[in-house]
Amino acid sequence: QVQLVESGGGLVQPGGSLRLSCTASGTIRAINDMGWYRQAPGKQRELVASITSGGSSNYAEFVKGRFTISRDNAKNTLYLQMNSLKSEDTAVYYCHAERVLVGWNLNDYWGQGTQVTVSS
Repeated sequence: QVQLVESGGGLVQPGGSLRLSCTASGTIRAINDMGWYRQAPGKQRELVASITSGGSSNYAEFVKGRFTISRDNAKNTLYLQMNSLKSEDTAVYYCHAERVLVGWNLNDYWGQGTQVTVSS
């Protein structure tokens, strides 16, 4: 069984910063791509940023220049550094691990989500 556990969410003022973490646990042999998604009330879940096992990253236009995704493969941990936060960044942020190799099986997994609220 694989679990993704996020942490680091909270309440922050506009212009502030937060760092999200997501740690994958279980009998994991390898994780391919990982990413952060978010879902605001009444909206669809959307991709924020993704990163390959080799470290190549991809960002949604609305976070470019403000957010940085990174990962520590040895710790099976994903990070999202969020700077210059805006009220429209308020959402539940979800960690996603794609093609996780457990034994000889490949599956995708989601974390439970962490709330980020940007408000004065």
